[in-house]
Amino acid sequence: MFKTGRVFLLILSYIISASHSFSQEKSSPFSFNGYLVTMESAIFDSLSGPVLFDNVLHNRLNFKYYVQDHITLAAEFRNRLFTGDMARMGNAYSEMIDADEGIADLSWNIIEKNSFFLNTTIDRLYADFNFKKFQARIGRQRINWGQALVWNPNDIFNAYSFFDIDYIERPGSDAVRLQYYPSPSSVIELAVKGDRDNDLTAAALFRFNKWGYDIQFLTGYSNSSDLTAGAGWSGSLGPFSFRGEATWFHPLKEFSNTTGTMILTAGVDRIFKDNSMAQVQLMYCNNPLDLNSFTRLYSGSLTAKDLAFSEFTALGQFTWAATPLLNTGISVMWFPDLKGFFSGPSLDYSAAENIDFSLIWQHFNGEIGGVDTKMNLVYLRVKYSF
Repeated sequence: MFKTGRVFLLILSYIISASHSFSQEKSSPFSFNGYLVTMESAIFDSLSGPVLFDNVLHNRLNFKYYVQDHITLAAEFRNRLFTGDMARMGNAYSEMIDADEGIADLSWNIIEKNSFFLNTTIDRLYADFNFKKFQARIGRQRINWGQALVWNPNDIFNAYSFFDIDYIERPGSDAVRLQYYPSPSSVIELAVKGDRDNDLTAAALFRFNKWGYDIQFLTGYSNSSDLTAGAGWSGSLGPFSFRGEATWFHPLKEFSNTTGTMILTAGVDRIFKDNSMAQVQLMYCNNPLDLNSFTRLYSGSLTAKDLAFSEFTALGQFTWAATPLLNTGISVMWFPDLKGFFSGPSLDYSAAENIDFSLIWQHFNGEIGGVDTKMNLVYLRVKYSF
């Protein structure tokens, strides 16, 4: 752990000097930013049992080059050094980290030893063209069609796990995305995505504003298997924000003899005068995923069709800014079909303008694969942004 801390400080000093150099070139067509994170984690079922300790040294680098007013090129990298008990348990863990879901394999384990490995991944690599009301983006990118805050069944291109706390940018897709803005409050989108299994996702979306709500409809073809249709909304309901999404997936094979999957989620949230925020979100799925592994909760290959592990799921979340520098929060999730729940208290402290400290605890309790499972994950994270 001490050696990892020294590496963190060395890289931190290098990045501070590099970012200072970039900031001197104010007229440069280049843009550069990122962050450096060191995160210690402990995994255990109970304090009386064995504990797995791990560390991830995570560096993100974001580059943009503004060729001209209408053309932008972007490349973004995740560089992660994994050490600890998980890294020493064979190559299954390193192979999972190295897996790339895109058409192009842009993930590499550069160094792989018995006790650590270093992975670098390009998760954004695209060219963006815009002219008047049109915009086109080609390459690895994030296509965010979600309206709700926790579960997003409308995100058919790149869904993500709520429990993954170390990937705020969320995964991207190898895709072509075309957008046309008929008005300042409406957009028509067409997008096509491919992946490493040669599966195709293609869809169209129309979003507009009516009655004070952003409303959207989408339809398409998902993962070379399902016809897809959905809708989403976000707006105000008195003092509350009201958001939701619904998506229907129906297999093309034996169309008349198969049952489709419906995922519907809706929730309300409100910000209070004391700098606190509360939200409640519910989700229904007629055909939830059979969760047979705890690691499936964190799967990087999660799809919008796999968001639900229980027919009904409920979440409550409360955050409070105790001071301008200190934020606290608690999330609670209920899975009736798993006879279980999740709870996740957290604490975030801003130690300086660009240095943040976080303490996060995730507790799971329920039946996974027919086995009573209790799991605790505790994270201690320090983040420097530049």
